[in-house]
Amino acid sequence: MAAAQPGLPAGAAMVQRLVRGCWSAFWDYETPKVIVVRNRRLGFVHRTVQLLILLYFVWYVFIVQKSYQDSETGPESSIITKVKGITISEHKVWDVEEYVKPPEGGSVVSIITRMEVTPSQTLGTCPESMKVHSSACHSDDDCVAGQLDMQGNGIRTGHCVPYYHGDSKTCEVSAWCPVEDGTSENQFLGKMAPNFTILIKNNIHYPKFKFSKGNIASQKNLKHCTFDQDSDPYCPIFKLGFIVEQAGENFTELAHKGGVIGVIINWNCDLDLSESECNPKYSFRRLDPKYDPASSGYNFRFAKYYKINSTTTTRTLIKAYGIRIDVIVHGQAGKFSLIPTIINLATALTSIGVGSFLCDWILLTFMNKNKLYSHKKFDKVRTPRHTSNSWPVTLALVLGQIPPPPSHYPQDQSPSPPSGRGSTLGEVAELPLAVQPPRPCSISALTEQVVDTLDLHVGQRLPVPEPSQQDSTSTDPKGLAQL
Repeated sequence: MAAAQPGLPAGAAMVQRLVRGCWSAFWDYETPKVIVVRNRRLGFVHRTVQLLILLYFVWYVFIVQKSYQDSETGPESSIITKVKGITISEHKVWDVEEYVKPPEGGSVVSIITRMEVTPSQTLGTCPESMKVHSSACHSDDDCVAGQLDMQGNGIRTGHCVPYYHGDSKTCEVSAWCPVEDGTSENQFLGKMAPNFTILIKNNIHYPKFKFSKGNIASQKNLKHCTFDQDSDPYCPIFKLGFIVEQAGENFTELAHKGGVIGVIINWNCDLDLSESECNPKYSFRRLDPKYDPASSGYNFRFAKYYKINSTTTTRTLIKAYGIRIDVIVHGQAGKFSLIPTIINLATALTSIGVGSFLCDWILLTFMNKNKLYSHKKFDKVRTPRHTSNSWPVTLALVLGQIPPPPSHYPQDQSPSPPSGRGSTLGEVAELPLAVQPPRPCSISALTEQVVDTLDLHVGQRLPVPEPSQQDSTSTDPKGLAQL
C-alpha cells in the first residue's frame, strides 16, 4: 500500500489508507476451503444438528403443515337455519312463530326462553320507574317539568305521584303507561326448549380450486335423523339442549339469563385425496363473557301493537331473554403445487448448513489449537500480474493454469541481509522487499497468509518465502487434513 503523502496530517493519512484498503477488499473473491477435522465430539454435534433440522422439515413442515401444498383459507359460505318445536308457559302454548327471532333464519338466530311482559300499554301519564336515576321524589319541587332523561321512559310533567305499589313516590312522566317494571309479568318458555331442533344448512366454495360441497348428503332424508359426528355427520339437525351441553353450560341458568352460543363449522380439506375425505367438523362454545356481570347474558325488547274499539292504540311490551345461536364457518383447503414444494425443499437444504456454521464457530472459538484451525482454514492468494497483452495468457494466469512469471531479481543478484546480523525478526523487517501491513478491511481478517508466512520464515535469509507448507497433509495428532 502506498505511503501517505507528506503534506497530509497523520489522521488524514490513516483515513486514506483505510479507504483504499476497504476499496481493495471490496473486489476480493472468497471461496470455501474444505478441511476435514477428525474430532468425534465436533462430528457428533454437527450430525445431531443436521438430524434435528432434517426431522423438523420432514415431520413438521412437510407432514404436519403440508407445506408442499398450495392453500386457500376462508371459503365462500352460505348458511340457512330453521327451528322447530313447541313449548308451554304458565298461561299459553308457544309455537316457533312466537319465540324465534328473526323468523327468516340466517347465520344468527335467537330462541326466546323467558319473557317479561308489560301488557296493555297506552299513551298517557304515569309514575316513572324506580330504576331510573333521580326519579324518586318527595314533592313537586323535586320534579322539573319538561326534563327528559335518556335512561328513562318519557318526559317529566313536574308532578310527584305515588308509585305503583308501596309508599314510595316518583316523578310523573308522559309515556307508554304503565312503564315496564310497573306491572310486568314473567313467563318462562324453557321447560320444553331443550327439545327444540335446529337445522343448519351450510354450503362452501373454494374458488382457487373450484371445489364446492355442502353439509347435507344428496338424497338424504332429514325427517327422521339427528346429528351424530360418528354415525351421521351429514344430518345437520341439532337439539338445542345438545348444543348447550356441548358448550359446557347449564341449560336452566342459560335460559333465565340468556347467552350466546357459537356453532363453529370447520372445513379442512386435503384436495389431494378424494372428495369423500373432505367432511365438516362441528364444535360449540359460549361466546359472551359468562363471569362478567356487565356484559354476560342476552336480551332484547320488542312490542306488539293493536287497537281497542278501533280508536285507542295499545301495545304489549316484551323484554325477551334467550339463547342466540351464531353459526361461524372456517376452513382451509390445500392441493399439491410444485412452487411451494421447491421453495420449502430449498429452505430445508439451506438450513442444514446451520450445522456447519455452528461447528465452525465452536472450532474457531472454544476448541484447543483454534489458532491452528484458523491458520488452516483461511488463506489469502494474490493473482500474479502479467505484462502480456494476450488475453488467453492473462485468463490462464487468473485461473492458475500457468505458473507466475519469475522474480525480478536474478539469482546471483538476490538481495542479502546486512552482514553481521542473525536471522531475527528485526532482520526480516529490514529486507529490501518490504512486507506490507495487513489490510484493514480484509474480508477474511481472522488470519492472513502474509502474516503466517512471516511466522514460518523467521530466520531465513531470502526475502521471498518458500512455497507454503499448507498444501501438505498436516501431521496434527488430532487428525487435521486439508482436502
